[in-house]
Amino acid sequence: MQNRRKKYTLAGILLFIAFYSMGQGYVESALLFSQTKPGGSARIQAIGGSQIALGGDYSSALSNPAGLGMYNRSEVTFSMAVSGYNSSTKYLGDFDKDGKTILNIPGISAVFHSSKDNKEGFLGGSFAISMSRVNDFQGAISFGGTNKNSSIINSYIDQADGTTNIQFDKDDGWLHDAPVGLAYRNFLIGEASVLDPSFPDDEYFSDAPVYTDSPINTDQQRFSDTKGATNQWSISYGGNFNDILFFGGGIGISSLKYKSETIYKESFESDVVNSLNLTENLSTKGKGINATIGVIVRPVNFLQIGASFTTPTVYSITDSYDASMSSSWNNFDYFGDGDVILNEEFAETKVIVTEYTLTTPLKFSAGIAFISKFGFLTGDIELTNPSQTRYSSSNDQFVDPIDFSLENNDIKNLYKNTLNYRIGAEFRYKTYRLRGGYGVQGNGYQKDLGLDNSITNISGGAGVRTKSYFVDLALINSSQKKYSYQPYFLEDGSGPVADIKKNTFTGMITVGFIF
Repeated sequence: MQNRRKKYTLAGILLFIAFYSMGQGYVESALLFSQTKPGGSARIQAIGGSQIALGGDYSSALSNPAGLGMYNRSEVTFSMAVSGYNSSTKYLGDFDKDGKTILNIPGISAVFHSSKDNKEGFLGGSFAISMSRVNDFQGAISFGGTNKNSSIINSYIDQADGTTNIQFDKDDGWLHDAPVGLAYRNFLIGEASVLDPSFPDDEYFSDAPVYTDSPINTDQQRFSDTKGATNQWSISYGGNFNDILFFGGGIGISSLKYKSETIYKESFESDVVNSLNLTENLSTKGKGINATIGVIVRPVNFLQIGASFTTPTVYSITDSYDASMSSSWNNFDYFGDGDVILNEEFAETKVIVTEYTLTTPLKFSAGIAFISKFGFLTGDIELTNPSQTRYSSSNDQFVDPIDFSLENNDIKNLYKNTLNYRIGAEFRYKTYRLRGGYGVQGNGYQKDLGLDNSITNISGGAGVRTKSYFVDLALINSSQKKYSYQPYFLEDGSGPVADIKKNTFTGMITVGFIF
């Protein structure tokens, strides 16, 4: 039983990598929501997100508040970005591409500087309020092909086998509002006793051509569209001591919004049933809070060393899930007695609302920057551990708590410490700036699983800075390694496999006014 459960868990993870969610996937969403990307201005994005030791940019309010201590004037900024999300797939020998383009606001800020008249000791500091996008859930993936070996109905039969039809009861059945329950209510699966009263009522069959000695030629298609992001409002302060030690701290308030729609279709070569169509919708909304403290030391004028620590983010989350399934039949007499004639069938779930708490792991970051009048070179490392992500449920007397012990144990066993690293450089000539950067978000999976969700970012940009305003541009290319995904899996863990590759290209502009 344990090995079977592990197969299902891993298959669910493969599913989630491709589409982020097609239902309630707590183990998978733990990784998705816990791994964030560096937020900030177009200047910071152009240098690969490396910023821990740099300072003097509103991005410090999020990453290392000590950098706010390097301001000597106040400013306000506004950023806009256009991102193209593209995917390419190979499934059952067929190739597909999909994508979309989205306009978004990745950041806004206001930094207020105050200084002291003294020439030594505490020289003043800056207070900042900023919004930064730290996670992005946008995506579109499509694939399809002809499967000669199995149908998704085979997986529904595997899930139903072993229990009676009580599991599909509207009031008490735990599978009534699951896709397998929709398949049952569409008559795509049924008890073996329908065929013969002497057959067991805890085994299931289908009138669709899923068990034949010859190829079944099932046309399969899947479309997925995901939306949303995690934005963090940071309220931070950074101070300056002798232009040598910079220190700071801040509170982060995160807003998480995720939405997915997934459509799965199958068409059959059959005189009985023509097709099925499954649509699933998931909406996740949450509010979270964390805190960040940091320091930057400038022992000599050309060198800065920084470090910051971000506490775990505690989210209060609400999920809403619903699904529907339709099937097309050829005037089929299901029981053979004229009682039920199947043509166009339809079933849907109720809206399932779930409330819980998600705690994502802490982060420790360190960086170094080499600075001259011609520009700078800077690099960061960031340590986090997705295996420390935890779920918990309310103990409210009016709400039944959810037992997350199995999910938390899977999270602990499947994920590992993650090392993210970034490097960037800026060249200065008068008021002009030229920038480049490189960064890697590390793999969060245990090595022996053979899975890799790492993301590589290559970036560049330019800017102009005067005494009263600045404009920065950035181009960022993010690519994820090719990975495999099973749209459904059978009891033995087998099933059709899609090879998927994702790429995101973003153009970003930040405009700032200095006062």
